Amino acid sequence: MTSILSIESSGNVCSVALHKNGILISQKESKELNVHGKMLAVFVKEILFESKLNTIDLDAIAVSGGPGSYTGLRIGTSLAKAICFTSNIPLISVNSLLSLSLNIKDNCGNLPENTLFLPMIDARRMEVYTELFDLNLKSISNTIPIILDNEFSNILDPQKLYLTGGNGAVKLLKIEKPDNITIVENIDFSADFTGRIAFMKYEKKQFENLANYEPLYLKEFAELIKTKSAF
Repeated sequence: MTSILSIESSGNVCSVALHKNGILISQKESKELNVHGKMLAVFVKEILFESKLNTIDLDAIAVSGGPGSYTGLRIGTSLAKAICFTSNIPLISVNSLLSLSLNIKDNCGNLPENTLFLPMIDARRMEVYTELFDLNLKSISNTIPIILDNEFSNILDPQKLYLTGGNGAVKLLKIEKPDNITIVENIDFSADFTGRIAFMKYEKKQFENLANYEPLYLKEFAELIKTKSAF
């Protein structure tokens, strides 16, 4: 049975989870601000102790790969790599936007075939990180940082239905939101979704190079009015 410990630190939620064969066994998380440096390691120790496991009993460590909070990603990555190095187990990186898309999908029922997932991660002011995924959670765009404004609808396909969520999606309420995009409420970061995706990557042996791995940091932002072909 494959045991994977997952660390989610790309946003406001500090979250750690243990999965066996993709099934959630234990999870601990906090939404208190700026506690990643203090609580991630504590959650790891508590979950392992309560599950009667040592790090060497794990098959892999999964970590949120970004985009997201620069500081949060660095803290989570440092902890994950340290466990992998000391226990000689592989590291799996999970796209933070893909994790949010799985969360959105889980919170919806049957969806029309023309539905796309457009998760949004808060950056600053009216800026978000985003990426498009189809119903099978296959990425169909690059991960991009954009500034939301009233030109947002210009980059969307009017024949598609878009579902969005995440801590950046609320910014759509401050602009002229297109009719074909729906905000799914209560979508947030969670190591549960990180771990479920990580198990699929584990089966495909999609591991990271520990020596060179860095999470995805995005810094440059594009004005939507100038980026109508962003997707």
